[in-house]
Amino acid sequence: MEQYIQPFIKVCESVFRNLCGTEVRAGDLFFLTRENQMNWDISGIIGLSGQISGAISISMRDNAAFQLTKTLTGADHNSFDADVTDAIGEIINIIAGNTKKVFEGSFRTAISLPSIVQGRGHRIIWPSKNIKIFCIPFSIFADGELLLSFAVDES
Repeated sequence: MEQYIQPFIKVCESVFRNLCGTEVRAGDLFFLTRENQMNWDISGIIGLSGQISGAISISMRDNAAFQLTKTLTGADHNSFDADVTDAIGEIINIIAGNTKKVFEGSFRTAISLPSIVQGRGHRIIWPSKNIKIFCIPFSIFADGELLLSFAVDES
């Protein structure tokens, strides 16, 4: 499973640098457990199917989501409107698509349409208690943070 970590980090760094014009810095990897309660305001989730199945998510607090949306649209946002949810959906879609390209030589994989979950302190319930959920925190902007999480199962 560790062979997935660096590609995910590289893809995130590239997507935020090239699409959003901002740098992100990866923190220390950790594993999510059912007991972990994260305090995010919005998450974008994409499912994986094929030779690799699972899911990828990106989660952040409202201030990071609003600032990220401003970098993409040029407009200020202070609530979760359609632009903000679209921006988060687009970011996770691009991250998943670029990660899929990295693994295409080894695995045939399809990605789903993005789903957005919004609400302070929401939890993502992952499909199985036996699967490892890798989490990579990233710092973004001056004081923002986001979390990339992924769970994969090789068929």
